[in-house]
Amino acid sequence: MTLDPPPGGFRGPVKRSITIAGHQTSISLEPLFWQALETEAAARALPLSALVAAIDHARIQGEDPPNLASAIRSWLIARSS
Repeated sequence: MTLDPPPGGFRGPVKRSITIAGHQTSISLEPLFWQALETEAAARALPLSALVAAIDHARIQGEDPPNLASAIRSWLIARSS
């Protein structure tokens, strides 16, 4: 079986700084996830930091919360299913 790489090829995570609840944090996501996150924020007319804060709030409600980057990826994949 042969698979084609995604548009733009396979690319590693890109680290960005973002402010959540008044404090700076950095998040490392692959460019495809950053693009999907920005698309979701725009669709909701929210700043990117507000959407990340909402995902973070939902994440910490869990019994054994994953790290924020994992929560963002999971949330995005669940949105696309």
